[in-house]
Amino acid sequence: MNQSDISLLIVDDEPIAVKNLAHVFKKAGYAITTRQSGPGGLRAIEERPFDIVLTDLRMEEVDGMEILHRCRELHPDSAVIVITGYATLSSAITALREGAFHYIAKPFRLDEVREVVRGAVEMVRLRRENRTLRQQVDSYQGKVKFITQDAAVQRMLETARQVADSGCSVLITGESGTGKELLARYLHAHSGCADAPFVAVNCGAFQEELLANELFGHEKGAFTGADTLKRGLIEMAEGGTLLLDEIAEMSPSMQVKLLRVIQERELFRLGGVHPIKTDVRYIAATNRNLEAAVAEGSFRQDLYYRLNVVRLELPALAHRLDDVPLLAYHFLQKHASIAGKSVRDITPEAMALLTGYGYPGNIRELENAIEFGVAMTNGEELRADHLPGNLRETRLAFFRTPSDPPLTLEEREAQYIRLVLEKTGGNRTQAARILGIDRVSLWRKIKRHGINAEES
Repeated sequence: MNQSDISLLIVDDEPIAVKNLAHVFKKAGYAITTRQSGPGGLRAIEERPFDIVLTDLRMEEVDGMEILHRCRELHPDSAVIVITGYATLSSAITALREGAFHYIAKPFRLDEVREVVRGAVEMVRLRRENRTLRQQVDSYQGKVKFITQDAAVQRMLETARQVADSGCSVLITGESGTGKELLARYLHAHSGCADAPFVAVNCGAFQEELLANELFGHEKGAFTGADTLKRGLIEMAEGGTLLLDEIAEMSPSMQVKLLRVIQERELFRLGGVHPIKTDVRYIAATNRNLEAAVAEGSFRQDLYYRLNVVRLELPALAHRLDDVPLLAYHFLQKHASIAGKSVRDITPEAMALLTGYGYPGNIRELENAIEFGVAMTNGEELRADHLPGNLRETRLAFFRTPSDPPLTLEEREAQYIRLVLEKTGGNRTQAARILGIDRVSLWRKIKRHGINAEES
């Protein structure tokens, strides 16, 4: 979800506060609406839903609690954040119990507000996904693509397919952006419960109380504002798979509660007295070293062993650069289709830039680069000058040694064709597909550059 897709309503009767907050979040890319009075804020939420509502608590005529109540009544999926200069524990507890996502006391730091809003964005994303989960789940079966030609990753995928039907817990590790959630969906799609739900939750996006409510749900009347029974994500994943992303961010007390649910295969909703039996396959994912977390005492050893029955580790993209051309063309097709553009080829110089970059942001950064390139071109080719500046500035692909002059375009193209032919074992059909050209065009380029490559 892009920030531009997030609608944010700011309500405060202090014009300077409204102006400052609007400036910060407009600069961050959010779609901003502002109101400088309680009644104005009330009318705004009655006219349309907002993903996030940032409201002052103490205002004339209509206060923040009224806005919170009305928003929960009309738009229960919205996240309401209450801000006030009257920092009392009782008002904080009241706001949270009645459904506020978070409570911030004035004077506040802008970094603090940004962090709270980021957490609210994650919650909105999760709720959007789960609302349409059952309609989407059929499309996952047999259609989850994990694009790779890397031998180590292919061996890992073979292991994933072997354990997919076992139902045992799986721990997926790897840097951010390496595709941990995609691998979890791959496991689910190759299991016997592929027709059942796949549910994902980011454990680092919620405070402990909110995470408990999301995972376990609550009974009607469990707390003020709990007007209806709510099934938690574990119940929603019944018969299927629950991905616990960023598991290392879960608090110690929540780890105890989760361990009990996994061991006993039952849960209690918040406010509930009767156990609910569960049949869920748990997959955990993290970019942190869980063994180190166990050693330092921030992660429970018994939960670690419950989750780490099978471990799958995803390498950084920098360690599987052979996959860059395949992934680049996959993302090119995807984003050209989304944008309604006819771009279908990547020039050799652009591909040289893509394959010569280190990708600290991993696959996510590569996809962002291709999406940027698609946005920048109106033709049928994605050229080097269409790529983000950080890729264009890399020199790795253009120099023989640091002291040598840059390669010519012809030399770069020949170098890249030789590389692809080498990686495909001389198979021109496969090489042409990776290069995004037909076999005849490849044959002409091979002849022009004097490349010796036999069909294998």
